[in-house]
Amino acid sequence: QVHFVESGGGLVQPGGSLRLSCAASGISVNRWTMAWYRQAPGKQRELVASISLGGGGNYADSVKGRFTISRDNAKNTVDLQINNLKYEDTAVYYCNRERGILSWGQGTQVTVSS
Repeated sequence: QVHFVESGGGLVQPGGSLRLSCAASGISVNRWTMAWYRQAPGKQRELVASISLGGGGNYADSVKGRFTISRDNAKNTVDLQINNLKYEDTAVYYCNRERGILSWGQGTQVTVSS
C-alpha cells in the first residue's frame, strides 16, 4: 500500500522560506514523475511542481523562480524548497505522482502571514 507523509510546513512571514519533504512508502519515487500539489481554502487542488525521471523540474507559472523540487532516491523522498513566500502560497501541500494519482497523504499546512 502506498503512503505519502508530508512535513515541513509552518507559519512564515512573507518573503520567508520553507523546505517541505514528502516521505513515500510502497512506491519508489525514482520510477515516476512525482509532483507537489497544493489546495488553498475554497479552491481546487493544483499542481505546483513536478520532477521528471531525469530530474528536471517543471513549475506552475505562479511559483516559477521561487519553488524548487528535488528528489532523494536513497531516502525515497521528494522535497520542495519554497523561497520568497507570498500570501497566496497559503495552502495545504501534498505530494503524489503527476499522473495516476494514488491515495493522498495528510498534507502539510503552509501559512503565510505577517
